[in-house]
Amino acid sequence: MRSPGATANRNGTGGFTLIELLTVISIIGVLAGMLLPVLARAKRQAKISQVKVDISNFANAISSYYSTYNRYPTSTDTANSVAGKANAPDFTYGTFNVFTARPLPSIRNEFGNGFDTNNAEVIAILRDMETYGNGTRTVNFGHAKNPQKINFLNAKDVSDARLPGVGPDGVYRDTWGNPFIVSMDMNYDDRCRDSFYRRASVSGQGTSGLIKADANNNDSYEARMPVMVWSLGPDGKADPGAPANAGANKDNVLSWK
Repeated sequence: MRSPGATANRNGTGGFTLIELLTVISIIGVLAGMLLPVLARAKRQAKISQVKVDISNFANAISSYYSTYNRYPTSTDTANSVAGKANAPDFTYGTFNVFTARPLPSIRNEFGNGFDTNNAEVIAILRDMETYGNGTRTVNFGHAKNPQKINFLNAKDVSDARLPGVGPDGVYRDTWGNPFIVSMDMNYDDRCRDSFYRRASVSGQGTSGLIKADANNNDSYEARMPVMVWSLGPDGKADPGAPANAGANKDNVLSWK
């Protein structure tokens, strides 16, 4: 015979007391609290790994274009902006005129005569696009920059400029929706100087893996390779006053490291 204080379910079998149920719920809550950060870190790392793959593919596509045409995939305006200028050896496609879901740092081409643009023209040439998704003509209209009509880059087309992939504006964005930054060796010396990472404040003390090229110019850090591609990383930020391995720059994803 059951004691009056015993609990039972409708079938007469023993059940959980309220205290036991609360204990189980508390344990589940603790386990969930421990698991969620692990899942978040795994998701973040998966995105970083994907961006590394995309950056590698992007750089390889530019190299393949160069092997095919013996020049880099740039517009005539871009090439003319640095042609013959000793202080403008290369060109950086940054965040100029790029729409995103959140504010972007100002990464601009700081060489040449002030001409600036983003990676859309590079993508149009590499993918043999005559018009962007919004109908605007590209610098490759009439296959002017890719006469063999080769698609050098396999990238996803998206209908929203806030999404990762090639948007209707032609800009190639990373998995966080930020534009890939690209610098190219426009004086063809097999070295590349990025407008952002050339700075001593960013790359000094070997923090970015770049080499100082000019003893008389503190802001002359460069890569011993013709193409540099990088991402602003998960936070979508870059700080010209911080070392490459600290602050907002710490999570940037770089093709040369």
